[in-house]
Order: sequence, then C-alpha cells, then structure tokens
Amino acid sequence: MMEILTGNELLSGATVYLDCHGNWVADLQQARLFGPDEAAARDAAMAATKATMRILSLEAETVKIAGGVIVPDRIRERIRAAGPTAPALPRQPLGDDGHVSI
Repeated sequence: MMEILTGNELLSGATVYLDCHGNWVADLQQARLFGPDEAAARDAAMAATKATMRILSLEAETVKIAGGVIVPDRIRERIRAAGPTAPALPRQPLGDDGHVSI
C-alpha cells in the first residue's frame, strides 16, 4: 500500500499534495509516495505540516500506480485531483465589517 499526503492550502483553498522536496504542489503526479515502511516519515511530515497551520484538511490517501500514473483509491480524491466540478463563483467584496454579505 502506498500513500500520499493531501490537503487544502489555507489562502487559496486549492487541493495540494506534498512532494518529495517537502513542498506543497497542485499536481497529484508530483506527490511523494510513502511506502508501507515509511509510516514514521509520513507521520513526521504530517506533524510538521500541522505546525505551519497553512494546510487544512490534511489527510493520508492510499494510491496505486497504474500505467505510470498515481491514481487515488477513493473516488473523492480522484475528483479533487481533477479540479473543481462546478464553476467558480465571482469573488464578492467584503463589507465594512470584513464579512461577505449572504
């Protein structure tokens, strides 16, 4: 079983993946693969990431390699890797109190 680390970047909300250099990137195919014997390294990377408070919804996801391509096991992560399934809404201006009007 192989795993990757994924989450959402705090400022943009973008889905990101930890790469082998310790950077968070948007391309799933650049994600670092953690093998079964790398649980300590995976856990250390998760702890270091949580300490930055820059990546939200941090998770380890199981993946397979199919035809040289990283393929997440869960359909949820496949959808996240493919990008938004709905068009982005226009950014709303903040009100005087710093909140968006609903």
